[in-house]
Amino acid sequence: MKWGMYVDLNSCIGCGACQVACVSENNVPVVGKKEVARHHEMTWLRIDRYFYGDLENPKVVYQPMMCQHCDNAPCENVCPVNATNHSMEGLNQMAYNRCVGTRYCANNCPYKVRRFNWLDYTTSDVWPANEERVFHVEGEDLPYYADNLVRMVLNPDVTVRTRGVIEKCSFCVQRIQEGKLTAKKESRIIQDNDVRTACQTACPTGAIVFGNLNNPEAKSA
Repeated sequence: MKWGMYVDLNSCIGCGACQVACVSENNVPVVGKKEVARHHEMTWLRIDRYFYGDLENPKVVYQPMMCQHCDNAPCENVCPVNATNHSMEGLNQMAYNRCVGTRYCANNCPYKVRRFNWLDYTTSDVWPANEERVFHVEGEDLPYYADNLVRMVLNPDVTVRTRGVIEKCSFCVQRIQEGKLTAKKESRIIQDNDVRTACQTACPTGAIVFGNLNNPEAKSA
């Protein structure tokens, strides 16, 4: 089993539905305009735009860019604590509780798709010394994500990352695990259509395809 994804750039219309789905599925914090201006954006999936043709009326091509899960990933070789490593199924995975925030992996990534948690965006590690720095709603004493009702928007199947760790696209590993468990309960081999990533599910044109690269009959092969 080797998981892989391809994107049909001829079908991509740059609508951004995949970005929204990824943020919702994986508890990716929305950091706001100010942090994005400081290059502290957190999105696991971005859409690059390339222009060509007439300078006054150019044509545009969209390219969704997420972690490529490289076979010989340059980010894995430089991590001093082995927080990022390669699974037997071809996934470049993160151990958040092992990461010490050196950011060597982000510096070594040629695609620039690794994100560093500069702040405690979701109050996952709120301590008294930390509370003044987290986001408060005007007129409220409680930090925004510390309210139990607000925290219900988070996906319980995905870890909420703390300040000081690197995160990135995981190919929706929680959905992969769910597909494995379903196949195991039904005493059968996992099939390609058992696992659909959040971005694949949301894409209106079907430009994103995910599956087992070792299966010659799979759409992703």
